[in-house]
Amino acid sequence: MGPVLVLSQSSGTAVGAGAHLLLVIPAIPSVIKHPDGSLGAFIISIVILAFAAGFIKPSLGPLLCDQSPVKYPVLSTTKKGERVIVDPATTVQRYLMIFYWCINVGAIFAVATEYAERDVGFWLAFLLPGIIYMLMPIVLAWATKRLYKAPPQGSVVLEAWKVIKTLLSDGGWKRMWKGGDDFWNRAKPSYIAARDGQFDTTKVFWDDRFVDEIKQAVQACQVFALIPIFALADGGFGNELNDMSSAMVLGGVPNDLINNWNSLAIIIFTPILTWGLYPFMQKIGHPLRPMTRMCIGFSLGCITCVICALIQWRVYATSACGRYASTCPTPSAISLWWQVPIYTIPAIGELFVNVTSYELAYTRSPARMKGLVYALALFNSAIAAALGLAVSKAITDPYLMWSWTALAVASFLCAVSFPTYFRHLNDTPEAFADRDRQAGYQQPVALSQDHDGQQGDSTYSGKPGGHYDDVDEKV
Repeated sequence: MGPVLVLSQSSGTAVGAGAHLLLVIPAIPSVIKHPDGSLGAFIISIVILAFAAGFIKPSLGPLLCDQSPVKYPVLSTTKKGERVIVDPATTVQRYLMIFYWCINVGAIFAVATEYAERDVGFWLAFLLPGIIYMLMPIVLAWATKRLYKAPPQGSVVLEAWKVIKTLLSDGGWKRMWKGGDDFWNRAKPSYIAARDGQFDTTKVFWDDRFVDEIKQAVQACQVFALIPIFALADGGFGNELNDMSSAMVLGGVPNDLINNWNSLAIIIFTPILTWGLYPFMQKIGHPLRPMTRMCIGFSLGCITCVICALIQWRVYATSACGRYASTCPTPSAISLWWQVPIYTIPAIGELFVNVTSYELAYTRSPARMKGLVYALALFNSAIAAALGLAVSKAITDPYLMWSWTALAVASFLCAVSFPTYFRHLNDTPEAFADRDRQAGYQQPVALSQDHDGQQGDSTYSGKPGGHYDDVDEKV
């Protein structure tokens, strides 16, 4: 998986650089005057840029976590002489917090592009990040020899599909709704061997642990399905926040500050959580476990929606046009400064929700599927954006207040579900980053070769000396 992740990032940065250069062309003053041609080039470059993001985003987080030297809990002595346990899950959590902080440091760069657009033109605003993109392949080429990269293997997606197909065969889709171990055990080689006496290892080429890993990944994906609710609470449907701000007085608030307040809040609060709150809660014996963090994040999203609904109500109440304030020529008396908590509170929530979802994607996915499950976690942001666009035409005056109310209720219900329905996800799987397993060394099909290099028997009878006994000896 490692070389694939590095190749994805290199390809993504190269494609992204090309997309930014293409963005510059329709933004040139002499070209932008002709909207038919410039708009078409702009749309094509945006699609290419999204394609580049699909290369980069699912690869960078897992590759970063793969570099962690802490694969199992180990004892360590601090400079103060204290004996502590270095936990791999906590290490991954800290890696991802810093990773998310770095993302938002990059997002602050948007301030420079805003001034470039205002003082020079759109072409410079697109060229500046394009130059940064051009430097990235060079950085990756320098770093690649210093990174841990699992050796390339066959498609694990095919292996996962075979497991799912086995689970759903013989009426398995009916057992699926009941859940429990009975449903998942039917795909385990040990269960198949006990039921049938033997099986063909060319058809069942996974081990029991891989089935358990698929189960853990599916459980994590259930949590991911709720993330669009938080994403909508962090910004609303479509242009809700813009509609609200258009009816407010600036009150001396710089537009570029409000637009980037979310990233600024994340930059400020990431160190507070990483080196302040989390270690403190760990020290007093009440660590913030994954589902607790998700609950806190969604609760902050709920609070944000309540604040938005109240502010929107005040905008309506003080506008000369009443509940049609967004298109009113006279702004409300409410200051734009009231939007600061609307950007700050969900930004803190992102550190609890988004980072925890990345952590779940990495720690609960099969060793050779981390990039895919991580991509599924990111995919929910796209779902939230699509939902926002789908209903944006309906979410207008005079209904802006009620959409925030609906999101507040949905966020509250999700917050309650995490420490109750999903509480079993608080337990991090052991050896979630086993490098031997990431490299595929523990896969039965990889061990079905005899020591002399000849292909062994393709069936397994469950008797001592079978290929699966070799796996157990090497784990």
